[in-house]
Amino acid sequence: MEDRDDKIVIESILAGEQSDFASLFERYQKLVVHLVARMIPRAADREDLCQEIFLRIYRSLGEFQYKSRFSTWVAAIAHNTCINYLQKKRVPLYQDLAATSAEEEDEEVRRVEWVPSSGPSPLERAEASDLRITLEREIEALPLPYRTILTLFHLEEMSYAEIGEITGLPEGTVKNYLFRARRFLRDRLAAHYPVEATS
Repeated sequence: MEDRDDKIVIESILAGEQSDFASLFERYQKLVVHLVARMIPRAADREDLCQEIFLRIYRSLGEFQYKSRFSTWVAAIAHNTCINYLQKKRVPLYQDLAATSAEEEDEEVRRVEWVPSSGPSPLERAEASDLRITLEREIEALPLPYRTILTLFHLEEMSYAEIGEITGLPEGTVKNYLFRARRFLRDRLAAHYPVEATS
């Protein structure tokens, strides 16, 4: 349904109804903002980049071939725009990202529920808030490819194939980086919140 709605809006914009672009902006603003926030370290630069991304989307609408979801195409433009920006700033994009074992690559990825959904107490809410702050800080410490893939998978719920299309990475590498990102976060959170041994 979403893809069909996008197609109708895109065709309307290309036919001259430029005001219809507002609906695409509203639908995909969160996706672009999330991705830019994860990829760009300087908050002061993010708003200008988001505007540049949507300008590129608008100018490139006629090139969209409907071979993928429109959200994937939007995310690819956002990702590439951020990469180009970082390259101009000479920000290192890839640190030591050596491959892990095939067993690690093939591990089934599980969703993580950080906050209890059934009536948390005030103490639990405070602990959850502290956990969110710590988690956010540790995500920011991840290498760029890791935090980008983590955002696309967990926050935007994109598939390995879609993430590969957006980032230009093979699916196996996407799985590998996702596993390593999650393992890093698990280990870092365990260091912040050690489990007390039971007698």
